[in-house]
Amino acid sequence: MKFIKHISILVLVLMTSIASAQITFEAKVSKKKLGINERLRIDFEMNKDGDNFTPPNFNGFTVVGGPNTSVSQSWLNGKRSYKKTYSYFLAPKKRGQLKITQATIEIDGEVYKTQVIAVNVTAAVKRPNDPDNAENVASENIHLVAEVSNANPYLNEAITVVYKLYVSQSTGVSNWREIDNPRYNDFWSQNIDIKGLKIQNGSYKGDENYRYVILRKTVLYPQKTGKLEIEPLSLDVTVEVPTNRRDIFGGRLMTQVNKRVSAGSRTINVKSLPQEGKPEGFSGAVGDFKFNVITSKSELNASESLQARVEVTGKGNLKLFELPKLKLPNSLEVYEPEHNENIKTNLSGMTGAISDSYTIVPQYKGKYPIPSISFSYFDPKAETYKTVSSGEIVINVLEGPLNTTNSDNNIASTNNGKQSVVLSGDQFAFVKTDANLEPIDSSHFFKSTAFWTSLLVPFLAIPLALVYRKKKEARNADVFGNKIRKADRLAKRYLSEAKKSLGQKEAFYIALEKALHNYLKAKLHIETSEFSKEKIQTLLGERSVNADAIQEFVSILEHCELARYTPITNVEMKQDYEKAASTITIIDKELR
Repeated sequence: MKFIKHISILVLVLMTSIASAQITFEAKVSKKKLGINERLRIDFEMNKDGDNFTPPNFNGFTVVGGPNTSVSQSWLNGKRSYKKTYSYFLAPKKRGQLKITQATIEIDGEVYKTQVIAVNVTAAVKRPNDPDNAENVASENIHLVAEVSNANPYLNEAITVVYKLYVSQSTGVSNWREIDNPRYNDFWSQNIDIKGLKIQNGSYKGDENYRYVILRKTVLYPQKTGKLEIEPLSLDVTVEVPTNRRDIFGGRLMTQVNKRVSAGSRTINVKSLPQEGKPEGFSGAVGDFKFNVITSKSELNASESLQARVEVTGKGNLKLFELPKLKLPNSLEVYEPEHNENIKTNLSGMTGAISDSYTIVPQYKGKYPIPSISFSYFDPKAETYKTVSSGEIVINVLEGPLNTTNSDNNIASTNNGKQSVVLSGDQFAFVKTDANLEPIDSSHFFKSTAFWTSLLVPFLAIPLALVYRKKKEARNADVFGNKIRKADRLAKRYLSEAKKSLGQKEAFYIALEKALHNYLKAKLHIETSEFSKEKIQTLLGERSVNADAIQEFVSILEHCELARYTPITNVEMKQDYEKAASTITIIDKELR
């Protein structure tokens, strides 16, 4: 029995030592669900040192910190414990389920991989909490606020949302971009254009030491009742924060940090329109309106036409309801109405006019009444329904055939039934059918200057076409020259793309770097695979280019590589563009 006991202990010790010697390499995230304005920390841990660590590509994220490397080791009961960690801080670019792919490392000749990790990114949260993020330095100095004009509107009553960015006097903002736009579910929405950003002084939560700019104005019309949520607007802001360091004059030096701010979600409680007193023909109009039915003429002859316009003017949800239909006598031929809108949207909502224009053509002599029609709307200020009537309009047809189907030719009947209209045969009498055409004397063209020119020009064009074809064939055969011309065109194109991308850091520096490369391809006759700073310096030196211009060109290339990963202002991007254009001009002159 003792022998079996000793064997069991020995097996247990061996299994423990084998387990302790097992190599592990795994990825751990600080959280698997976060808001788009939060940060994610991911650690790649291993219990034995390795080589050739390759991180994931982090698609869907921006790397805002890292890699940071930490190593720890300890001895416990004679056993060594080792841990090495690569840490990254990530900012999500969009909402949804994002996947962090595998990282790899080589340990003792074997390649180890981490598992794929899925992270769920939601809308911005109210209180992002990430103590490892340096951006919290600016958290007390910058705030994004959504101001709602009315949190308890009626259904289809206009409300406005104004987004303001507050910045304290001691802090500056050099740039920002929208990273998450609110989707106004269950609202009809329209953004109001803002021409230029105006800095204004104001207070934030009672603190007067703030400035603010209005970034966006949006008009909303709720389309459902109950509690509706307005999703938050989120920004990525480059904040200039004062440090404890000072310049030679005693002024504080500033440092730049990226900060993500969110306006937070807002809940709107939408009230139903009252059922009491609701008119029978109510079509959903909410606001303050005037209603009219206008005819272009009241007297005309048969087969002539007139226009009848049903029009609503005022302020309210003009695009969100239908106009009442015009009811006309059966003896009037009526075409489908043409709908017209003349609407402007400002902070108070939609204002203007909408109308339906009917074309009416009477066929018979007589008097035709257009019955009065009514338009109903809800006035949210008075909190009551209002109804406006148009009044009856009589159309007097002076000349034309009599309608023998009616017992009374003076007053035509009106009903809602469908009845075929008997045409008189002259309903298109107003259309002119006599064209007054005259024959053309063809003798003026024969043997004229125009005649001989049109005859001889094709023959003269043949030798020109042959010359053009030979030059084109020679140009196509010049493979080397075509490559140079193509690279030159690409350089000009990329430089123009860089100018268009000013303000978009990554796109700008990629386009600028491509422009510089293609310029060299055109001038030095080298391929992309041959590019290196030493090669460029050597070739430009051999072509007697000034050493200062060569150094400036190389420094621009190096700056393009670095600038994509460091905070850059719009002013610095513009300076880099002008510097690149100036350097290319200098080199181009010296190469000639």
